[in-house]
Amino acid sequence: METYDYIVVGAGSAGSVLANRLSADPKYKVLVLEAGRESHPWSRVPVGFAKLIENPAANWLYASEPEASTGNRRVPVPRGKLLGGSSSINGMVFVRGQSQDYDTWAQLGNRGWSYREVLPIFRDMESYQGDGDDEYRGRNGPLKVTENIESGPIYDALIKAAGEVGIRYTKDYNGASQDGIGMTQATIRNGRRMSTAVCYLDPARSRPNLTIQSQALTECLLLDGKRCVGVRYTVNGQQREARAVREVVVSAGSINSPQLLELSGIGQPDLLQGVGIEVRHALKGVGENLRDHYSPRMKWTVPRSLGLTYNDHGRGVKLVWQALKYALTNKGLLGLPASPIRAYVRTRAGLDAPDAAISWIPFLAGANFKLHPDSGVTAITNILRSESTGSIHVSSASPNRPPAIRFNFLSARLDQEVTLEAMRITRRIMTAPSMKDIATDEIAPGINIDSDDELLDWVKHNAETTYHPVGTCKMGSDPMAVVDDQLRVHGMQGLRVADASIMPTLTSSNTNAPSIMIGEKASRMILSDARA
Repeated sequence: METYDYIVVGAGSAGSVLANRLSADPKYKVLVLEAGRESHPWSRVPVGFAKLIENPAANWLYASEPEASTGNRRVPVPRGKLLGGSSSINGMVFVRGQSQDYDTWAQLGNRGWSYREVLPIFRDMESYQGDGDDEYRGRNGPLKVTENIESGPIYDALIKAAGEVGIRYTKDYNGASQDGIGMTQATIRNGRRMSTAVCYLDPARSRPNLTIQSQALTECLLLDGKRCVGVRYTVNGQQREARAVREVVVSAGSINSPQLLELSGIGQPDLLQGVGIEVRHALKGVGENLRDHYSPRMKWTVPRSLGLTYNDHGRGVKLVWQALKYALTNKGLLGLPASPIRAYVRTRAGLDAPDAAISWIPFLAGANFKLHPDSGVTAITNILRSESTGSIHVSSASPNRPPAIRFNFLSARLDQEVTLEAMRITRRIMTAPSMKDIATDEIAPGINIDSDDELLDWVKHNAETTYHPVGTCKMGSDPMAVVDDQLRVHGMQGLRVADASIMPTLTSSNTNAPSIMIGEKASRMILSDARA
């Protein structure tokens, strides 16, 4: 049995940050455990996310339980299973969210989490190359963030069309205001994905006080009464244990973090006893408060004669040219983030900030993001701060069995209303004068589907998530909170959770940037306690 000062479970977006920051002081011995492998060749190439979206070598390949809100479908819930976690397979879109998101967390009683207090962390963590205000943007951090280098008639037309329906252009949606349409900022630099494995783990690998163990499945936390003293895990079928003198930090993500707590006997007593797990600490909020962005994919055809989409330029022998273009310039299909242009919009008058997002993909994709033979454009829409909540709970005492994921999408009336209006705004953009000769026919959902009831039914049977699960170990002081504002598990000692699962509410953004911020903030709190 090995002994460490700190054990970090999960080397994902937050866990890799913790591994780096905690081991920066040579007097602390740190173990980081990752269930996945070290890396995957496709992870390095930006468009590789399309090759990893259903690849069991890099992805947990979770799926939700069938529900009425998903047309009784099992909706895919991909999660990264590599060093870097989901930052190694995601679409590399970098969005912080709005100041209101973090001020809401603080207003809920979470001291230290207001926008004014987390903004310096966002600045410190990024090395941003772009035309942004240094009051809001960082230039010297470990995480490489770059302006999208895509350009072309489709993007120009979308920006003009948005202006024609009252949506202004923005240079920096991560600056003072999120409002408007602009090109996507991405964790890409010199044509390569900038995951937390690259930006945080790789620079720390040579430290003698840091041990990175991949392909290590953590089975349970070791508890001594109400104190966490270590972990039990397996590597290649061999069971091992490790002790933590100071703390164990669970950073396994919104799916695996509540699962690990429940496997260790921390959670709802009736649920745990129902699957044969001994109750060690009752905490009814574990696995609850699940939120995600439920996003219909709307689609329009583009005349092939125009030659404007990657359906025209990325299939067959033309893919060879795209590979050559990427090798020489880092541009083209292989250098794309998941959606190169996006807009943040208000669905009704009187709002202080946007409440919906629209992002565009310059092609039509079939299953697994494979290019469709027809030419077109895809628009992804969603409410930003979803109020519908679901749950994630173990379905067995075995750590090898996936938990049951129930999203309960569209259960909040607001989610239905904003989703519908966001779709209508998308239609207005796509039928504005500047798009007249480009987007010719709406093929999904189709112009024949127009009433609220028809559109909602179509959403239920066709929408997907945007892969942003949060909230299942939420931060707060209410009876359903799992961790306090220092990310310490309520009622336990020596145990924290630090990842997207602690978010009390959804951010108005993709969740990778906030997750990295959480890892940074958690490391500061942990080291501050150690010094005290």
